[in-house]
Amino acid sequence: MTARKSTMSDVARHANVSLKTVSRVVNSEPHVSAEIRQRVHDSINALGFRRNEAAARLARGSGMLTIGLIMENISNEFYSHLAKAVESAAAEHDALVVFGSYTERVERERLLVEAMSARGVDSLIVVPSSADHGWLAEHPGLRTVFVDRAPLGVPDPDVVVIDNLTGGRMATEHLLARGHRRIALLSDQREVSAVHERATGYRQALGSHLDESLVVHGVFDPWRACHEAARLLGGDDPPTAFFATNNRAAVGVLMAGRDLPRRPALVGFDDFALAEVFSPGVSVIRYDFAKLARSAVDLLLSGADAGRLIKVPVELVARGSGELSPADASLRDPA
Repeated sequence: MTARKSTMSDVARHANVSLKTVSRVVNSEPHVSAEIRQRVHDSINALGFRRNEAAARLARGSGMLTIGLIMENISNEFYSHLAKAVESAAAEHDALVVFGSYTERVERERLLVEAMSARGVDSLIVVPSSADHGWLAEHPGLRTVFVDRAPLGVPDPDVVVIDNLTGGRMATEHLLARGHRRIALLSDQREVSAVHERATGYRQALGSHLDESLVVHGVFDPWRACHEAARLLGGDDPPTAFFATNNRAAVGVLMAGRDLPRRPALVGFDDFALAEVFSPGVSVIRYDFAKLARSAVDLLLSGADAGRLIKVPVELVARGSGELSPADASLRDPA
């Protein structure tokens, strides 16, 4: 049975104040003493009260709350999961969500923002491209929260990110603990903050074992990742393990190794469908999509000061591919 959501009336009873006082605190209205305001906030936290932003808007005659979600490419599994999670989180506030993909075209990202703003979208959740976003200053009334990456050119942005640095370090340390020293990195744009942080974690963990010839950036799809992985594996001193900073790169490594007598070890960042179907299963760095989305929606609707950063924690899921030893992954038969 689903627990009943707390109401403002519940908060009023808990704080021993009037319903009007709670409404004033929730709506950041004046004429409430600091002591009463703190008491109401304590009751809100104790009861887990969450304001129905859509109902508040309707009461003001402002219409239904609409959130715009702008992503790189919804066909990518990461973005489709994100869209579903944001829609679920927004539904808790009775809000509508509209989607748009800019598919790596910077000019389309700006076009989507301007089109949504012109059509009455109240707030935005944006997975920003690597371009400068200073032009958002032209839309001062548009509330924006950034997800997965920090934007360039935006002062004091609200950002919800995955703990990418820890994830990159965790994946690499996991491979090092199995005896690997020749660990390759496959990633996409190094200019993107999330990619940079994952690669930084990789570099920190490898330390003196880092070999720049095994570092590949600019990999956007599985076929390019497959080509680069095959190139590295065909070298004179091939890697025995890979850290793939996204699900597309991980699939590319699997493609490159499918016809080899021994597959390289692999840890990927981002879980993906069928990761458990492979033999061995694909070890990944995983995180909670629901927490990522809910944190973004809550920041968007909280109305508090800007400049907040939320990091969603990660975990390593060991399924077998990241647990292969260098001997298991070696492409050369013992003499």
